[in-house]
Amino acid sequence: MRKNPRLIFWLIIGLTILALFVNLPSFGNVNIKSFKIPVVNQTIGGTVELSPNAVFKFIGITKPLEFREGLDLKGGTSMTLRADMSKIPQSERSTALNSAKTVIERRVNLFGVSEPIVQTSVVNNQSRIIVELPSVNIDQARSIVGTTAQLSFWEEVASSSAKANPKDLVIIGDSYFRKTDLTGNDLSQTSVSFDQSTGKPQVQLQFTSNGASKFADITKRDVKKRLAIILDNQAIEAPVVNEPILNGQAVISGGFTVDSANALSTELNAGALPVPLTVLSEQSINPTLGSSYLTQSLFAGILGFVIIVFFMTILYGRLGIIASTALILYTLFVLSVFKLSSLTPYGVTLTLSGIAGFILSIGMAVDANILIFERMKEEKRLGRSQQMAIEMGFSRAWTSIRDSNVSTLITSFVLYEFGTGIVKGFALVLVIGVLISMFSAIVVTRTFLRLVYK
Repeated sequence: MRKNPRLIFWLIIGLTILALFVNLPSFGNVNIKSFKIPVVNQTIGGTVELSPNAVFKFIGITKPLEFREGLDLKGGTSMTLRADMSKIPQSERSTALNSAKTVIERRVNLFGVSEPIVQTSVVNNQSRIIVELPSVNIDQARSIVGTTAQLSFWEEVASSSAKANPKDLVIIGDSYFRKTDLTGNDLSQTSVSFDQSTGKPQVQLQFTSNGASKFADITKRDVKKRLAIILDNQAIEAPVVNEPILNGQAVISGGFTVDSANALSTELNAGALPVPLTVLSEQSINPTLGSSYLTQSLFAGILGFVIIVFFMTILYGRLGIIASTALILYTLFVLSVFKLSSLTPYGVTLTLSGIAGFILSIGMAVDANILIFERMKEEKRLGRSQQMAIEMGFSRAWTSIRDSNVSTLITSFVLYEFGTGIVKGFALVLVIGVLISMFSAIVVTRTFLRLVYK
């Protein structure tokens, strides 16, 4: 990098072009003349959407490229629920909490809520579930999370019998099923095991003594028929009963991956281990209020950015202009990471606290440049040449920049690990900002200085 700054310069130009493309707004649909692309043998034309999303769709990525807004910006309801673990053994509390979370996530998805956030936390040995539902009012939120999972078992009935008495029957595939008296209350626990003959994962069921008796009676009369497992009115599995099962244990096998088997086990445990939930706090966010806060935050960020550029230019002259240019690129890079992360399941959700972390990271990016420039001034006073002052300034300021940023990263990781909600958002954005600010100060600013003063 020291001997060939031009190569790094063109890498920075490439990243800048990519960042500009990702952050481009949508220009809507435009009519253009049709033409064929020889390489991929496709014809495009007519009404074409001019936006980054159109390009991503063209290469097979259908998920929209956009900033993911949090609850405080989009509006909706935030609820914190306490899980009563007093009757749950200590070894099973983590499973029970995750099971309750799974139930709530399923209900939220069935309700059609877009981009919900459901997460668990343990604070002072108190298990909690934080639910954030954009565009949902408090009454709707209560109805979504306020009931207990319902697990039931349904036995297959003959078509002739079903047509003669279709009452209280459900259709799964091409078969009719009737509800039995075996429910999730009769299920003790489930676990994932592996078939000894095939090595494939399977889900093992363990019933209580009363449930084992019920299950034995059902399997005796339903040999070679299917037994459907339904959780919250959704059919999870409908395995065939191969033989009567008298020991209160059963196995669901066939077509599972390890992940899908674990997911099914969690869903069944959600019915087997219902955790009473009580509302600790609930808050309704007005989208108009969130929009107003966003406007004020953006204005504050832009104003602060302009003041920083003015300050750096007045104080350091040409060096300040170079640092300000690097700062603009830093902003583009961070915004690009925010947008690109929306294509993943774990994308960055922008909240007011996250925007505050982003603005704070801009100031920290300038701090690194100030340290470097002050070290360069000291080297110049000692009679070093401009080129030598640049190299010595960066090398001697690096340890201070590294240590200060590492301490910030450690603090951010602690906040993310033990914080909840908006604290996690602030910490995550701050981590991204610090990492990119280190790249901006050490790589971008250094490359620009070498080229300008060469």
